[in-house]
Amino acid sequence: MMEETVTAAGVCIVAAILATLLKQYCKEQAMLCTVSACVAVGLAATAYLTPIAETMGTLFAKTQLPNAYLEVLWKALGICYLTAIAGDLCQDCGESALARTVELWGRLTLVLLSLPLLETLLKTVTEVLS
Repeated sequence: MMEETVTAAGVCIVAAILATLLKQYCKEQAMLCTVSACVAVGLAATAYLTPIAETMGTLFAKTQLPNAYLEVLWKALGICYLTAIAGDLCQDCGESALARTVELWGRLTLVLLSLPLLETLLKTVTEVLS
């Protein structure tokens, strides 16, 4: 696990240095370098999803909560990561307004995604208090 982390960090550092050098000559190629490194490391990181998903599934099974809650958790994690990466890429392109817009979109999507959970929580609390 440590070796893979060092490799991922190395790929990102090399890509950042290369992108910095390329920015002087061609900003499009610098951005392509950055996006390529993000995709490569992101795809490599998916190897960690299987053990994480299995562990979370096992823990959720012990709680006897509906699987819909686990699905909401996975969707929320995906939204967080996607909007953070998209926002950072927009920021790297010098488009801070776009970065903030995609982050706002992600936050609003999380609120919308969590509304059914909030409704269930409020029903449960109301029933317990009654």
